[in-house]
Amino acid sequence: MSQKSASPLLVVLAFATVYIVWGSTYFFIRMSEQGGMPPFLLGAIRFTTAGALLMGWCIFKGEKIFVKRDIINAAVTGLLLLLVGNGIVIWAEKTLPSAMVAIMVSSAPIWFVLLDKPNWAVNLKNKSTIIGLIIGFAGVILLFSEQLQVMFTGGGASMLPWMLLLLLGSMSWSYGSLYAKHRPSTGSASVSTAWQMLVAGIAYLPVSLFHGEFSGLNLADIQLGGWLSVLYLILFGSIAAYNAYVWLLQVRPATQVSTYAYVNPVIAVILGVVFAHENISVIQLTGLFVILASVLLINLAKYRKEKMALASA
Repeated sequence: MSQKSASPLLVVLAFATVYIVWGSTYFFIRMSEQGGMPPFLLGAIRFTTAGALLMGWCIFKGEKIFVKRDIINAAVTGLLLLLVGNGIVIWAEKTLPSAMVAIMVSSAPIWFVLLDKPNWAVNLKNKSTIIGLIIGFAGVILLFSEQLQVMFTGGGASMLPWMLLLLLGSMSWSYGSLYAKHRPSTGSASVSTAWQMLVAGIAYLPVSLFHGEFSGLNLADIQLGGWLSVLYLILFGSIAAYNAYVWLLQVRPATQVSTYAYVNPVIAVILGVVFAHENISVIQLTGLFVILASVLLINLAKYRKEKMALASA
């Protein structure tokens, strides 16, 4: 399948947006919560506002937005990706450093392969993919090793429950992405994304209520930095970066676009350590680079497959 032609400058700008902005969202989630924004209310405000803005743009362009099957599929995808997957990230950042959260989430490409049952026959026959999966699990074990030691030696409060939750969030993100892939929208990607964000944003409200975030809440107490971080997440994290990602999938090979998985956690670690003064251990950094090496091997198999398909076309 040939790719659409595109300006090299626009491609570079789009890649830079996906690389840097998505990598920075972990840091700005942390900043918004430190500014006094409750985590699930943050999700509600971020995705409802971004979804409404994007839906308004789709209506302005005259796109068809009320297709029952597309709305249902978008709702399921939005709940899996943005409520469960991203919601666990937001919640975990109340306790864990943003850099550590990003490192844990870097395992998502591993779950893409393992949860993609229709392609098991192809993916699990490839040596690079198998080796990549084994290396990836070694990286995950490295990430857990310190906290397991803390738990068994009584050396303080273990972060293990939060780390397990983040693995669940990564699985939910991967499964939601695969769900959307196998049930493509009959309309534009923008309409589907708008419904995903609107459904997830509204679903955050009862979760926020259940966690007592509205009890004694005074929006005036939220610092300016908290509100500015929310604005950044809405405009750049949920609108600009995602649309750049969707556009890149149309003009560049999927394997190239997926390289954001290597860059995002590195950006998150740099921002967390430099600006938020977070401490990341050598073992955690080693785990990150081991996982990124596994993702490289998995994507190498995909790249070879795409190259062979193009050569035979």
